[in-house]
Amino acid sequence: MSEKVMNQSGRRVTGKPRVIVTRRLLPVVEARMTELFDAVLNEDDHVMSRDELISAMQECDVLVPTVTDRIDGAMIEAAGDRLGLIASFGAGTDHIDVSAAWGRRIIVTNTPGVFTEDTADTAMALILVGPRRFAEGIATLREGEWPGWGPSFMLGHRIGGKRLGIVGMGRIGQAVAHRARAFGLEIVYHNRHRLPDAVENMLGARYEASLDHLISEADILTLHCPATAETHHLIDARRIGLMKETAFLVNTARGNLIDEEALIAALEERRIGGAGLDVYTHEPAIDSRFVALPNVLALPHMASATIEGREASGEKVIANIRFWADGHRPPDQVLEGLV
Repeated sequence: MSEKVMNQSGRRVTGKPRVIVTRRLLPVVEARMTELFDAVLNEDDHVMSRDELISAMQECDVLVPTVTDRIDGAMIEAAGDRLGLIASFGAGTDHIDVSAAWGRRIIVTNTPGVFTEDTADTAMALILVGPRRFAEGIATLREGEWPGWGPSFMLGHRIGGKRLGIVGMGRIGQAVAHRARAFGLEIVYHNRHRLPDAVENMLGARYEASLDHLISEADILTLHCPATAETHHLIDARRIGLMKETAFLVNTARGNLIDEEALIAALEERRIGGAGLDVYTHEPAIDSRFVALPNVLALPHMASATIEGREASGEKVIANIRFWADGHRPPDQVLEGLV
């Protein structure tokens, strides 16, 4: 990297850029960051407070946050003049006020694409495990309550031939559709924009313009849309009421897509078949009822938790920083908020 360059945000970087990383990353990623940058690592991996984040933003050229770090407009305003790049670790950017960053000429980057297959694998696992009641079966064994095989014991639902409703048909939604087709599921999807005919034919997917109709006809409903003002509580009490009594809901996207109180009520009253959840509204806090309900398979936000994916995400962060520090546009610059 150049000793002295004017980067894309207009900040002048002298020598190695100072980079503050908010959480522990893989050792190979941290070692490379330490080699290339003046890197400050989070040795004990604690979740940084708001004040700690603001202080870090005032003291670095580049902040490397994760989805656990909420960076709002007021924090960006308090960052001072040094910060030029927020190189987020992960694909989502709803935890960052991108428009406020753009207003301060602070570039935001993410790491898209690296967790697509991992997240799709997790969604598919929940799609398979939930309706077959495998989680309940495991609990029965652990609690020593298995009475032995019987023709009517722990009956679930066959997957093949069932209708899978996919809400959000981006990279992950399409990857789920690709997997689901191999299991004999009928695939119906709802998206802001219909996919080209060639993609629909490749995936064996049918478009449904009405989200309500998609929900009402799905045997399994899986969510793969971003967290925005429009998608907040997309699955609310009214839409849960449209679901079949045997339907299963899967969410590996964002917790606030679902009205959790409405979902818990439906699960407790057995108005739907069950749910497979990897994300929650107030993480890491999780409503204890989700863990206690036998018709819920609850995971601790681990859809992207693979060594390969986390290493690839770290490599993208490093590439984005290097491009920025050398005065070039980072390859993964987030463009929301541009005017």
